[in-house]
Amino acid sequence: MDWQAVWLSVRLSACTTLVLVLLGLPLAYWLANSRWRGKFFVEAVVALPIVLPPTVLGFYLLVAMGPLSPLGRLYTSVFGHGLPFTFQGLLLASVIYSLPFAVQPFAAALATVDRRLLEASWCLRVSRLATFFRVALPLAWPGVLSGMVLSFAHTMGEFGVVLMIGGNIGGVTRTVSISIYDQVQTLNYAAANWTSLLLLAFSFSVLVLTYGLQRRLAFPWPTR
Repeated sequence: MDWQAVWLSVRLSACTTLVLVLLGLPLAYWLANSRWRGKFFVEAVVALPIVLPPTVLGFYLLVAMGPLSPLGRLYTSVFGHGLPFTFQGLLLASVIYSLPFAVQPFAAALATVDRRLLEASWCLRVSRLATFFRVALPLAWPGVLSGMVLSFAHTMGEFGVVLMIGGNIGGVTRTVSISIYDQVQTLNYAAANWTSLLLLAFSFSVLVLTYGLQRRLAFPWPTR
């Protein structure tokens, strides 16, 4: 078992989930409440990583982070090294790749909040930010937690984007999925089997938790 790769994947998934909560919640709240006619375009952009092949997404992210790109030149001038084949590059790619797995559950949960409750809070002169934290977020919390769990799990299983952006550098960019691939390539099937079983158990647990949270969202009040 390559515990170094497992720990790196856990750290990457945790950082990705944190960033997605900070960036995805405001975006999801806007998507759930905006009446702008062009909102469907933003929704399509957010959902694009779901249908786009990971290698295609990874290639364009690699180009966008490259030393000749504006982002690449800016990052190199500030930090002294490029983004590709670094943990920071993996984090940026993971945030973009897992964006729909966080934003869509967030938006679906926030859309179920009764707008009359929000308007009542605004009528009591509570700010929109305070209303979000005191009214909308507590009511949508099961869906928000579901999105966090899904984005964490999705990042744990990344392969194509990780391989394109990070390569295979031990302790830096070798995640658990890359480790399994290496073990199979070297015919170390026993190690690959144990690592795969670990991911299988983790993935099943995530699905059980996600469906349980969705059931809690669908039936927020106790039933007899």
